[in-house]
Amino acid sequence: MRALEAVELIPVAAAAGWIDAVVGGGGLLQLPAMLVAFPGLPTATVLGTNKAVAITGTGTACATYLRRTTPDWPFTGLAAAVALPAAVAGALVASRLPGAVFRPLIMVALLAVGLFVTLRPDFGRTHEPVRLDRRRANLLAVLSGGGIGFYDGVIGSGTGTFLIIIFLLVLRTDFLRGSAMAKVVNVSTNFGALVVFVVEGHVMWPLAACMAVGNVTGGTVGARMALRRGASFVRYALLVVVVALVAKLAYDQWA
Repeated sequence: MRALEAVELIPVAAAAGWIDAVVGGGGLLQLPAMLVAFPGLPTATVLGTNKAVAITGTGTACATYLRRTTPDWPFTGLAAAVALPAAVAGALVASRLPGAVFRPLIMVALLAVGLFVTLRPDFGRTHEPVRLDRRRANLLAVLSGGGIGFYDGVIGSGTGTFLIIIFLLVLRTDFLRGSAMAKVVNVSTNFGALVVFVVEGHVMWPLAACMAVGNVTGGTVGARMALRRGASFVRYALLVVVVALVAKLAYDQWA
């Protein structure tokens, strides 16, 4: 590992941690930077190292949110429990299914999300939870946790963003509680995918430890800023990240 490049990636990891903490999508910044800094690394090693870094910032942000917000634990806990093995499955097939298969569908979904949030300015501003019967709530938790967990294992970009939107749509919570719940599930998906990369020897631990310093710092600052500035701030950040995600996926697909 080249020490200079590793040190230069610390502020990148901090920025990625901030983005992840507020609305998800930090991998958009962190993964390309790692590929540029270490072009000789196998892609699987870059992905595994990224997961090792991301879980530190996400975990820190999760703890910060949970000190100030109370998520729907039955729903969130079940979604997180299902998401972990789903992320393991996604990571196992990541090398067999090219990202080009999924990117067009993801771009359409993201554009729909961005359009919906833009046209519904009050969406996610208030916490008005709906009461779901337990069977329906459990089914939705399993479907959302399983689907997003698998996606995180295969591709990963925008996992936190998709989770926030799902929680807002299903539970009618606000952006802050949605972000808190997303972090719980995202920690689970990161851990599931990371297990596969660790077992297969695809984590560069010295680089991960170095970047984790920045990621934890960014995650802490981002979560505190979101809690202080409220749901409107998270909404605008979400729209920015959605646009960046679509641009990045489009570049990967056609460039």
